Amino acid sequence: MAHTYASNFIHCIFSAKDRRSLIPAHRKSELYAYLGGIARGEGFAIIAVGGTANHIHLLFPLPASCSLAHAVQKLKGSSSRWMGKGFSWQEGYGAFSVSPSQVEAVKGYIRDQEQHHRRRSFEEEFVAFLRNCGIEYDERYVFG
Repeated sequence: MAHTYASNFIHCIFSAKDRRSLIPAHRKSELYAYLGGIARGEGFAIIAVGGTANHIHLLFPLPASCSLAHAVQKLKGSSSRWMGKGFSWQEGYGAFSVSPSQVEAVKGYIRDQEQHHRRRSFEEEFVAFLRNCGIEYDERYVFG
């Protein structure tokens, strides 16, 4: 085959260090725009972004030429420095593949994070993702 074709939609989730509320409401839109710029610089676009004061969700198509680890490292590393002194992301992340038929539903889920987390904590949400995706984990080490 002369060309490479890929359909790799990723729903990525990561939290602020110790899941503390380090993302002020007044900086969210700037942070989201900054993350979009990082993604464009790496050759992909962020389809949806949302979160709360302590974590973020991203939906993006991962190009065949880019590893997931590289993409997330760039997104987290650059945005952590941009947020400034006293801010850092938690080590690690969750990344879940999304079927093209589910992209619209995931976009809606990501956009409704503030409302969603009135009923469920980040920790409950993340563990539910792991369980629903059949990912084995040790509760003692999920959150560092």
